[in-house]
Amino acid sequence: MRVLLVDDHRLLLEGLTNLLEAHGVEVAGTARDGWEAAAQARALRPDVILMDISMPNCDGLAATRLIRAEWQDARIVILTTSAEARDLFEAVKSGACGYLLKSMDAEELVEALEQAQQGIPPFSPGLAARLLSEFARLTAPTVSEPPPPPTALPEPPSGLTVRQREVLALVAQGLPYKEVGARLGLSSRTIKYHMSEIVAALHLENRAQVLAYAGCMGLNRPG
Repeated sequence: MRVLLVDDHRLLLEGLTNLLEAHGVEVAGTARDGWEAAAQARALRPDVILMDISMPNCDGLAATRLIRAEWQDARIVILTTSAEARDLFEAVKSGACGYLLKSMDAEELVEALEQAQQGIPPFSPGLAARLLSEFARLTAPTVSEPPPPPTALPEPPSGLTVRQREVLALVAQGLPYKEVGARLGLSSRTIKYHMSEIVAALHLENRAQVLAYAGCMGLNRPG
C-alpha cells in the first residue's frame, strides 16, 4: 500500500513516515499544505491520502475537494485532532472517505488505512455514530410532512446472513472492528471481510451508506 502524508508539521510527518514504514506501509510522498498535496496526488497516484485539516495556504478540506474534482476515485482519509461535528460533516461532504483522530494508536491507524484501501471507509470510535445521527436529522420529515408508515422502511435483503446482521448492528453503534470482533469471537480481519460483503449485499457504495441503512432499520440502537 502506498500512502501520501499531508500535514504542515514536519515532526509529525517524520514520525508518521517512520511509524508506517515500520508496519510495512510505503510512504509514497509527503506534502505540507493543500496545494502541494494536490500536486503530489496528481503525480504519485497513491492508494490512500492521509490528510490533516488545519494547514496554511490551502487547508485539508479545500485540498480534498480539489483532489476529488480531478481524481474521483481518490481515497482521502482525514487525520486530525478535531472531533468537532462540523469538521467531520464538512470532511465527508468534501469527499473524504474516512475521519480519524490523532489520538489513535499505531495499529489502529494501519488497520484504518487498510480499510480505506479496501474501500471500507474508516472512522474513529463514536464518529460513525455521530455521522449517522446527523444523517438522520437532515433526512427527518418536516413538521408539515406526515411520517412514513412502517411499511415504507426497507426490508432486510434475503442475502444478508444472521452473522452479517450481528456485525452491522455493532458497527452501526460506533464500535471499532476490534471490539466488534471481541464481542462476536472473531478477528478484526473477519469483521472487515463481513463489512465488505454487507456493502455488496446491500448494493451500496461505502460504509457511510451502510450506516445510514442501519439507522433506517433501527440496527444502531443497542439491545
